[in-house]
Amino acid sequence: MSQSTPREVEHDITIAAPAEAVYRLIAEVGNWPQVFPPTIFVDHVERTPRSERIRIWATAKGEAKNWTSRRELDPDALRITFRQEVSAHPIAAMGGAWHFEPVSENETKVRLLHDYRAVDDDPEHLAWIDEAVDRNSRSELDALKRIVEAAAATAELTFEFTDTVQINGSAKDVYDFINDAHLWAERLPHVAMVELTEDVPGLQTLEMDTRTKDGSTHRTKSYRVTFPHQRIAYKQITLPALMTVHTGVWTFTENEAGVAASSQHTVVLNPDNIAGVLGPAAGIPQARTYVQNALSTNSRATLGYAKDYAERNR
Repeated sequence: MSQSTPREVEHDITIAAPAEAVYRLIAEVGNWPQVFPPTIFVDHVERTPRSERIRIWATAKGEAKNWTSRRELDPDALRITFRQEVSAHPIAAMGGAWHFEPVSENETKVRLLHDYRAVDDDPEHLAWIDEAVDRNSRSELDALKRIVEAAAATAELTFEFTDTVQINGSAKDVYDFINDAHLWAERLPHVAMVELTEDVPGLQTLEMDTRTKDGSTHRTKSYRVTFPHQRIAYKQITLPALMTVHTGVWTFTENEAGVAASSQHTVVLNPDNIAGVLGPAAGIPQARTYVQNALSTNSRATLGYAKDYAERNR
């Protein structure tokens, strides 16, 4: 049976920024979970200055998917081409390109091209892909424009921090404690309720109610990507009022004394809600302190219980 001609679509947007700056943001895939709402996590499989293989975990029409792509980077032509090596059902094949075309010194037209085919050339599959590509492309381009044009303000709102606990135990036991989040309501006092699903091995959906210091609870939802027994990356998609982005990685590194277990957070604050949550006198510094203290308290508590668990299991 012959294959159909791939569907070809194009989306574009004009951004008030130099083309080189916009190109860099797309070239550096480590930024994507913070920039693009659908992107959960990106991991490099192979990498050279002009070519790379990356594994991407992202949502499409509310479903979490993952695939492997090869990218060719051309900073001179301001072009990045991509081709999925292993696509997620119902996609049979997909590729495309980013083009960054200078309109002026401080304005760029970004064109995002896709070509794709559906599994078995099924019309329903193709319609699903059409809608997913259209939705994600518009979301990505809008987010790219928003992030690039607000780069200075966003830089002030963005921060990272890491908490690390040394554990006299095995990386496997510490990893298992963090991975088995369905047991957290029994194991962690600050977790009131938890639901964990893993329809695709290594890709989890985690919903939980967390208790705050005043006794109230707030619900969060995250996608998690697991790498046994090394790390668990996540992206929170239901967020407290003070954050517009929250991503993180639990890392388990064996050493002579056992394992160094770390919880790394990347946060983008929501400036519109600072006064409402912390009072009219509060600003970005107070919000950073408040958010870091809240996240750090929970991370350190979780790592402390993981430490007890791993050290009991020695």
